[in-house]
Amino acid sequence: MTTAHPWMANSVPAIKDAMLHETGAPSIEALFEQIPDAHRTKHAFALPPALRSEPELRRHMLSLLAKNRSCEELLSFLGAGIWQHHVPAICDEIAGRSEFLTSVWGTPMSDHGRNQAWFEFCSQLGELVACDYVGLPVYSWGCAAGNAIRMASRINGRRTVLVPEWMDPERLAVIRQYCEPEAMPSRIAVVTVAMRDGLLDLADLRAKLDADTTAVYFENPSFLGLIETQGAEIARLAHAAGAFVITGVDPISLGVLAPPPDYGADLVVGTTQTLGAHMSAGGGAGGFIASRDEERFAREYPTLNISITTTSNPGEHGFALSLSHQSSYGMREEGKDWTGNSVYLTAISNAAYMTLMGPDGFAELGELILARSHDAARKLDAIPGLSVRWTGGFFREFVVTFADRTVAQVNAALLERGILGGKDLSVDIPELGQSALYAVTEIHSPQDIDRLADALGEILR
Repeated sequence: MTTAHPWMANSVPAIKDAMLHETGAPSIEALFEQIPDAHRTKHAFALPPALRSEPELRRHMLSLLAKNRSCEELLSFLGAGIWQHHVPAICDEIAGRSEFLTSVWGTPMSDHGRNQAWFEFCSQLGELVACDYVGLPVYSWGCAAGNAIRMASRINGRRTVLVPEWMDPERLAVIRQYCEPEAMPSRIAVVTVAMRDGLLDLADLRAKLDADTTAVYFENPSFLGLIETQGAEIARLAHAAGAFVITGVDPISLGVLAPPPDYGADLVVGTTQTLGAHMSAGGGAGGFIASRDEERFAREYPTLNISITTTSNPGEHGFALSLSHQSSYGMREEGKDWTGNSVYLTAISNAAYMTLMGPDGFAELGELILARSHDAARKLDAIPGLSVRWTGGFFREFVVTFADRTVAQVNAALLERGILGGKDLSVDIPELGQSALYAVTEIHSPQDIDRLADALGEILR
């Protein structure tokens, strides 16, 4: 190929030769010689020809995107990790400003208010979760939980973590990955605790707590939306065994629920996607880690942390990164785990959202979500052919069990009516039978709930 690929300027032979000369490699093949031959593909890929103009590329991308059906055109009751909440227009407006968009990462000289905005994000989230210390966000809730478990293990030197048997399978997979497989030097064994009536089984928890338990991890609300009313007792049992308590929480629920430290949590983790961030398919959704402001915790954070201090000018304050040497940015592979910046810009949206809401806004929103979701559960529970498994004590999400239809059949029929049904639980939690997890948020109007109930009534008739 003698001309540049339309989207790869470094693809012409002369530039390739110049780069090889600089590296000292005799050929491009030599750069990959450490990859075993058995692991290398021998056949050619049937790739379409390169699109050589921007109009062609745009048309091609639009044709691919047209195959999707989004929640803008479908009525969605999906949740289970990514939720459809209202994103005020001002969140996108502020995050899109050049002061943040072009300096979300870079040198201190490129900071045009970024550090202050990040400090506000940490401060506001700290107020919400009742913690004094909050790091910059990580990729997701699962990453935050995995990091927190490793933090606990580094502090107390123990190598087993107890987690709920019923939890988001994707989040559990991420936790297992962070805890590493057997034979790895820093492996942490992940042991599940049984569930009883949708809540953690305290008898099983007592039986599995031992001198090697680094932490007990549980979520409130749980993956199934249930409010864990045993939080204080779980914390008491864990602390009596010398283990830390790590609680996963969606901060949008804290306008109506007590923050985890109130019932004994040492570390708090969760999502930031519900705080003014759009739903996405892939990529970072945003997760946070928070704790008490104690040096033993601060020294184990893998994240970047923001500090505030006075300057030589009276009344002036400065914002800067602190403890950055212990992160993967400072110590590389020797850092306190790896952290990345794909959601740092989202933190600006999160800060704008929390500023708009304030304490009264979160309380009003939480009450609205409780009212709408419980109203939906009551209406659905009255439909012959299905039942709501736990009719009270949940926030936003509830489990619907079908008597003589599979969830797949019901969801296919709902989709024909322009509705996305609940998350199918039949594979991940077979003990619940043909059950689905439905999510109802502030974006669902009473008319939307009636439409769902009418559709399910028709399908199950």
